[in-house]
Amino acid sequence: MNMTTPHNSAKPGDIAKTVLMPGDPLRAKFVAETYLSDVKCYNEVRGMYGFTGRYKDKPVSVQGHGMGMPSIGIYTYELYNMYDVDNIIRIGSAGAIREDVKIMDVVFAMGACTDSNYAHQYGMPGTYAPIATYELLEKAVHIADEKGQKHFVGNVLSADIFYNQLGNEPWKEMGVLAVEMEAAALYMNAARARKNALCMLTISDEIHSGKELPAHDRQVSFTKMMEIALELAISL
Repeated sequence: MNMTTPHNSAKPGDIAKTVLMPGDPLRAKFVAETYLSDVKCYNEVRGMYGFTGRYKDKPVSVQGHGMGMPSIGIYTYELYNMYDVDNIIRIGSAGAIREDVKIMDVVFAMGACTDSNYAHQYGMPGTYAPIATYELLEKAVHIADEKGQKHFVGNVLSADIFYNQLGNEPWKEMGVLAVEMEAAALYMNAARARKNALCMLTISDEIHSGKELPAHDRQVSFTKMMEIALELAISL
């Protein structure tokens, strides 16, 4: 069922079945202006731009989702359940916590650990393990291999706190590759809606070394990841 929401002014038919979602709405605008043809802006509510266009003559949408699990939780819930979107591909940034993961490397989040209580809403009597849709993960890795893009596949941490006073050493000791703030909620929403999701991340910070990219580069320099996501989108 298609309908407008308090957060999205899209009308029926405005949004493609596959949506790329960066956290930063300006990155969504960059993707639309750089890669898509016949672009239409379907949402500007709260500055969370959403666009639909064509990539290699196939419809693709791209929309920002904001920062943190509450924000991506709202936008992806609405896309899956109110706009009948089938596939959401998060194209985000992350901080590396494992020493061999470096700035500009791409990480495919096979699973998403979290320190959030997002899963509490489902009333499960145990711990849920949020994971990517295997079909999307497999295809994305294949595309990255074809493009010669250095990448890692594994667990990430979806954290509730950006300025974490406790550090990430316990997560690193469990093999977690990087920290971001949204994948777990995306994967849970997808599972609940019986839809598909994948989070792919470009490393913008090396938490282990202190190196980081400036803000502008985070908007416009993640092109290799964007191209992998677009090729994945048109394969679905």
